[in-house]
Amino acid sequence: MPEETDKQASPKIYNDPISVAKRANQKVYLCSQGDKNSMLEKIIRSIDKKQAIVVIKTKRGADALSSYLQTRDIDAISIHSNKGKEACAAGAKAFNEGEVDILITTDMILQSLGLTNVECMLGYDLPSEPEHYLSRIACMKDTAESISLVSEQEETLVFLIERMMRQEIPVEELEGFVPTPVAEEVPPLSRNPKKKPRHRKQKSKSEKKSSLNKDAQA
Repeated sequence: MPEETDKQASPKIYNDPISVAKRANQKVYLCSQGDKNSMLEKIIRSIDKKQAIVVIKTKRGADALSSYLQTRDIDAISIHSNKGKEACAAGAKAFNEGEVDILITTDMILQSLGLTNVECMLGYDLPSEPEHYLSRIACMKDTAESISLVSEQEETLVFLIERMMRQEIPVEELEGFVPTPVAEEVPPLSRNPKKKPRHRKQKSKSEKKSSLNKDAQA
């Protein structure tokens, strides 16, 4: 029989983009910017009381989103640098102890909060710096899920993040929401320059035929 030991295996430390990406459960929902509030509400209701962090770009946006969710009977608090150190510490403590399920904050202070037991990371906005995206998923539990709401204006940010991670993020559809297609002249930023933006709607054969007829008549 193998010799028994009381030594515990050292926890894994993920400190590079590829390792972080490989261990994280990630997905993207494409959407129009105006649908983000209602889409986030639907996602929060579907995760069934899991402890979730919502990351948004601005402090004002965090407060506005918190107010919106409160009107929809979803208990969510916002914490950011304008709240003060004591309020931020109290909010983080409430989340870590399970007293609050939904916490809204910004990338600027996310890492300083020391949040634990993060079961879902909800990216209301994508960060302009890809490294901040990695900071988000690096603080999740291994069994947690990262969901990003991506508008057509944020599509190039997805490609920057994927290029850094050397991995594509799966795109899924949320029932009841249809992304707005981007203009044809907007090029994607991708490892493959021929890759089309994900929001772009492909024309059907009948639409192409109709377009050719119009050109011939002109």
